Amino acid sequence: MVLITACIFLLTSCSSEETISTAGSPVTAPASSGLSIQTLSTKPWLISGGDVLVEVSQDSQANTAPLSVSLNGEDISNAFRSVSAQRLQALLTDLPLGESELRASVSGSNESATLTLTNYPQSGPLLSGPHESPFYCQSSEFLLVNGETLGAATDGQCSVATRVDYVYWSNSEQAFKPLTEQQQQSLTITAAQETSADPIDGQDTDPSVAVLSDIAEIVDYRGATIPFIVRVETGTVNRAIYEIAMLHDPNTGNVDPFNPSDNWNRKLVYTHGGGCRGGWYQQGNRTGGVMRQGLFEQGYAVVSSTLNVFGQNCNDLLASETHIMVKERFIEHYGAPIYTIATGASGGSYQSHQTADNYPGVFDGIIVAASFPDVTTATIFTLADARLLNYYFTETNAETFTVEQQRAVSGFGSWASISNLARGAARLDPNYQFDTTLEEQGGEVSIAALESQRYEPTNRFGVRATVYDHTVNVYGNVDGTFTAQRPLDNAGVQYGLAALNDGAISVRQFIDLNRDIGGFDRDMNHVPERHRADTQARKRAIESGRILYGGAGLASTPIIDYRSYRDHAENGDIHMIVHQFSTRQRLLDANGHAGNHVMQVGGLWGFTQDQPDLGELFRQMDVWLMAILTDNAATDLATKVVDNKPSGLRDACWNIEGDAREKLEHTQTFRGDSPCNELYPAYSTPRQVAGAPLANNIVSCQLRPLMQADYSARFTSIEYAELSRVFPEGVCDWSRSDSSGARHQGTWVSFGPSPVNKLY
Repeated sequence: MVLITACIFLLTSCSSEETISTAGSPVTAPASSGLSIQTLSTKPWLISGGDVLVEVSQDSQANTAPLSVSLNGEDISNAFRSVSAQRLQALLTDLPLGESELRASVSGSNESATLTLTNYPQSGPLLSGPHESPFYCQSSEFLLVNGETLGAATDGQCSVATRVDYVYWSNSEQAFKPLTEQQQQSLTITAAQETSADPIDGQDTDPSVAVLSDIAEIVDYRGATIPFIVRVETGTVNRAIYEIAMLHDPNTGNVDPFNPSDNWNRKLVYTHGGGCRGGWYQQGNRTGGVMRQGLFEQGYAVVSSTLNVFGQNCNDLLASETHIMVKERFIEHYGAPIYTIATGASGGSYQSHQTADNYPGVFDGIIVAASFPDVTTATIFTLADARLLNYYFTETNAETFTVEQQRAVSGFGSWASISNLARGAARLDPNYQFDTTLEEQGGEVSIAALESQRYEPTNRFGVRATVYDHTVNVYGNVDGTFTAQRPLDNAGVQYGLAALNDGAISVRQFIDLNRDIGGFDRDMNHVPERHRADTQARKRAIESGRILYGGAGLASTPIIDYRSYRDHAENGDIHMIVHQFSTRQRLLDANGHAGNHVMQVGGLWGFTQDQPDLGELFRQMDVWLMAILTDNAATDLATKVVDNKPSGLRDACWNIEGDAREKLEHTQTFRGDSPCNELYPAYSTPRQVAGAPLANNIVSCQLRPLMQADYSARFTSIEYAELSRVFPEGVCDWSRSDSSGARHQGTWVSFGPSPVNKLY
């Protein structure tokens, strides 16, 4: 039996504004005479868990006769209620797996519209391809906001029963504590007394001050002072654990899609966690964090999931699928938000960028920190090159390069980043070796049960703990093996080219470096030959959006990118400012401008008086998104995004030298002599020192013969002949695009099981 929950409210009682989008732009069924059907909580072909919020609408000139609505031939007309003069809504539940037909028609006429609804299990998958195996459930390790654990999974898909907990901020302990039954009763009595002049029969009208005194107060987005009580829903979708949090006093009634909390501003923030190493074969035991006081004060609901923490799931495609499913669940439980902001640092920025670009409409704006364009290029290319350089400088040729020369070849602002990033390359290496250095280590897992199962030379059928193997549904396997193909290539790369031309290294050092740096075999062992990308993998990385394009959904997404400066970190750091400029360059290359991209560096990133700058970015993003929503100009969304950027939101940096903080508003550039460049200089990556473009998005360069004009240094004829032997097929021509010729193939693509937009 399919159950129907009617939408029994007027739209204005839920929100004074219409939504920008839901889980993607609504898809409308083919219609006649202005009659249409659309899903509001997700795409009609990507429904999960049997629930979907739907709307039937007529234009103002349509027939005013009664509407008839049926689902799989069963009349459900009485379930729909009006939300405006021309719109009806209902929440459908318990849809069968597979396809269902929703049909609306005008009584006494031939006017009708039909929409096919396709439902998948709540455990997924929808579009990321077959589920990974092995996969370890971790709900028994997941700590709830009330201090308990979530408990063991109820099935092999890591499912748990959905639960709701109420917690409050404790004045005495300065932490969240479970709201007790006694406190709820006292709050009920107090609320009743505030609205009634007469005592409540049988109730103590003067509840114990001690019972309520520990509950802190918070000023909500309307300026009202309310008890600091948070409602937190915890459940599972797509084998991930999700959390949904918002300010809500349980004594004001239940919340559902038709009765939202008065303390919610109808806007949503999706948080993310960073990391990558060890992020595979697991459910995860923490989300990106939803207990965010600064966001609650601004009125937001906050959501996240365990598969949106990259240290637990280093796969942006699976992260995007989880975004879609968690947001669907939110809309079906709480109603469609006016807009959704994605936020996160490092690995959270990958997810925000790539979901916004590849699955437009899931997020309406993004606020990212310590950012990278994606994991496939900006991170992996840099890590792999750092490991090659570290090995060369410590093992192959440990004598002839000074520390400063090594740094110049790497391009990094800190020499220590060479070894630091070499260690980070563990995410590419399937081999755990007990007796190797950290800079050559691999096979990282974060589940104890996986330690005995991981791949090594004596266990060729073990699990391969790498980014590529975790994304095998995209790249495919090497023929006859369980090893994923990889889009990793250094053929033709002239390491240290800029260092040579700047006079930092000699011709002899340049030749020796490029002759002996070598490459990696499929198990990340050092080999004399350069490594080559698999043809299929490099093509798919570009076509599917694993390499951030920037010209799809991201072209019409407001982006605020902020960071603390780490380029001079004493122990090295991968979170270098160059990656921010790589993202901007991709926007410029794809769209001809980066007017939707704001960069700020060096602020005090918080929501308090002492650290106010992140709170201000969220306020500015709100102004930006609401201005877009109310812009009725006959222009496309990308134009509206640029036209409505707030005048008070500009590229900026902070001068923190001396006693006072000074905000300097200057357009951020990779090179130049602006005050921001002097305070926060940007450095290159090894590949950019070799001549690669700032966008850093070429897997396999197109090759051309050596040209003497490339070099400021003078080569003897013998040296030039030797260099020619180092590069017998030629060197990279970075002025040309990737040798695959591949192009981004569009949005909302699938890798199965959904057949809609299935890419391969």
